Amino acid sequence: MKIEIITIGDELLIGEIVDTNSAWMSRELTNNGFEVVNITTVGDNGADITEAIDRGFEKADVLLLTGGVGPTNDDITKQVLCQYFSTSLVFSNEVLENIKAVFAKRNIVLNELTKNQALVPKDCKVIQNRVGTAPILWFEKNEKVLVSMPGVPFEMKTAMKERIIPMLRQKFQLVEYIKESFIVADITESALAILLADFEEQLPENFSLAYLPSFGLIRLRLFVRGREHKELMKLQSKKLKKKLGKYFIAKSEDSLETLLGKKLKKSGCTLSTAESCTGGYISHKITTVSGASDYFYGSVVSYNNDVKNCILDINIETLRNFGAVSKPVVEQMARNVTTKMNTNCSIAVSGIMGPKGGSPSKPVGTVWIATKYNEYLLAKAYNVNSGNRNENISRTANLAMLQLYKMLISKDL
Repeated sequence: MKIEIITIGDELLIGEIVDTNSAWMSRELTNNGFEVVNITTVGDNGADITEAIDRGFEKADVLLLTGGVGPTNDDITKQVLCQYFSTSLVFSNEVLENIKAVFAKRNIVLNELTKNQALVPKDCKVIQNRVGTAPILWFEKNEKVLVSMPGVPFEMKTAMKERIIPMLRQKFQLVEYIKESFIVADITESALAILLADFEEQLPENFSLAYLPSFGLIRLRLFVRGREHKELMKLQSKKLKKKLGKYFIAKSEDSLETLLGKKLKKSGCTLSTAESCTGGYISHKITTVSGASDYFYGSVVSYNNDVKNCILDINIETLRNFGAVSKPVVEQMARNVTTKMNTNCSIAVSGIMGPKGGSPSKPVGTVWIATKYNEYLLAKAYNVNSGNRNENISRTANLAMLQLYKMLISKDL
């Protein structure tokens, strides 16, 4: 069973909003055994939406649409779908009651424009939006399915998890699949491909290995369709882990912050951070994980040298002699924040994120990262320059979490 995702909105085409919906949907569908064959983005234009639907149904059994179902004039998806399925809009009291309930929870007064969202195509299954006002619309024609959902990510995700995926699984017989995910570090993608060439060559039919590189690490996904390959997957997974050797970090699909959090919690460790160039982004990432309060105590955002000195007790002479972006400074930051926060682990970072501030000896992208576990302290220099400040900050955060995680597993925790 094949699925195409169609995201709708002029704001997506002009880059005003980044399309995160299709990436999330594709991952979620794949994890549930569905095959996503295409992703399309179109603007708020009826002819373009209709053309995308026609093309989509040529190769997919299910089309999942997001966007264009709000109350404003540019939200035309419902009208287009009415034309496509030769039906008309009718007023739904059930949808109106749901809208009223949602607005009452938010203490918002219902207006006439919002009431229009209770207009739904006559010939479709209407699924109530538990966390929003625009309903989900389910159409069936010639053994194929089209589902229209809101473009608001939280609303779409709730609908997908609670209703759409369960309904699709019930309607279609799926070929189940098995996958194993590996996290690898300290090797380039090309070098890894050379290392694994003979492993890939011996893979049985229907098995595939995908490389998913990001800055500082590579994720590998070993995949096969059919539960009958379960024992063979165990064997291939064992071979792959052995082949990876020292580059193997973890067997997991978790994000770095989740992986680190699990390790800290399992080991009974506690963590604090001292952040300069990342401005609190590392602590933000760590606290996106539910239950982080079990191991994360807090952070000092010492962006200014006076704060480094007054709050973290970084020696003024050290700052003058070596500069804020230096090994001695981040080592002191890592040591002192553990004392201040009463933790046994810490992360400290100081760097130049750009686009200004670099020098011949310390160009933009230079960052020092120190990680500490009990008496063990490691400080390393990196260059994370991507040409984009926000990307540099993100890279630094990921490297910092990875460095601490590697430190913990090296101590057999």
